[in-house]
Amino acid sequence: MSGSVNKVILIGNVGADPEIRRTQDGRPIASLRIATSETWRDRTSGERREKTEWHSVVVFVEGLCKLVEQYVKKGSKLYVEGQLQTRKWQDSQGTDRYSTEIVLQGFGAKLEMLDKRQGSGYQAGGTGPGDYGLDEDRATGSSSTSSGSQGTSSGSFSRGLDDDIPF
Repeated sequence: MSGSVNKVILIGNVGADPEIRRTQDGRPIASLRIATSETWRDRTSGERREKTEWHSVVVFVEGLCKLVEQYVKKGSKLYVEGQLQTRKWQDSQGTDRYSTEIVLQGFGAKLEMLDKRQGSGYQAGGTGPGDYGLDEDRATGSSSTSSGSQGTSSGSFSRGLDDDIPF
């Protein structure tokens, strides 16, 4: 096989409020930690067991960074789709260290909020996800949907169509 795939899909909860940094030219970079958990019943003891994995996620897509900055908080449930990337850095003692992160950049990056929160400020046509043409129940972002394109005020494409179109 000549091709390869580097794709990660996570559904989990944000462990702390995201950190937003800016590059020297003002572009945002969002960093967050997402926990994924699995539970099972131990066969020998019958006790319920749980294992939690923590994942570092870095977002470089400007539209997704805005979404993260405005709406993602500790405890938010997210769907994240990106790529694995390992980077090398040095600690304070000069020792080489490695970090593997899920990176959201480019066309294939996706981030979707899965939880519906009361009083979260989501409103179509206001200063919420409706500004991006998003459904009121979910704040969805990807490099294509978060580019600032305007949707209908209802957040649904099909509601704005005229039924009398002859084709």
